Amino acid sequence: MKKTLNVDDELLTEAKAACGATTDTETVRLGLEALIRHAAYERLRGLLGSEPHAQDVPRRRGNRL
Repeated sequence: MKKTLNVDDELLTEAKAACGATTDTETVRLGLEALIRHAAYERLRGLLGSEPHAQDVPRRRGNRL
């Protein structure tokens, strides 16, 4: 989908260098994906300790598939 955006040139250049992108489109896509991942992480983090009767998940070591 094509969009017209007004983005600060310096900010875009810095973001492109930070993520290793080669195009402006790739830079914006990677930035949006990172924002979505961060929001999901924050939602999960907000659930920490929200279920008082939750049991620990058993951990298995060794015989991994």
